[in-house]
Amino acid sequence: MKITLEIDNKAIGQRIREERKKLQLSQEGFAEIIGLSDYYIGQLERGERQMSLPVMVNIGNCLHVSLDYLIFGKIAQNIYVYDATDIYGTSGRNTDREIKFLLDKCSPKELELVKKLIKTILPYVSKS
Repeated sequence: MKITLEIDNKAIGQRIREERKKLQLSQEGFAEIIGLSDYYIGQLERGERQMSLPVMVNIGNCLHVSLDYLIFGKIAQNIYVYDATDIYGTSGRNTDREIKFLLDKCSPKELELVKKLIKTILPYVSKS
């Protein structure tokens, strides 16, 4: 019995675009984070190109979505189970847990970007 699986590049591209926009990333910014050209990202989002598995994994990681979601539009069960008490125990503050959780999902390039943003913002944040 042969099972054929058709990949809908347009649907995948639409999901990539939607998730990128949820993160408020431009095509250029997104492309820079994952090390691809914005032209290539545009082609993927329009469904004009089919990406390799390593590129898809990189995109999924950057957008914080599963490959199941990118390919099929379905979220696999129990992919991102988050229990804040597992990170710092019960003594940590909620914001610390949330920040730790978000940073744990970042790639090295994303962490560098976050570090630059923090360094830029800190002088303007009032110390309370």
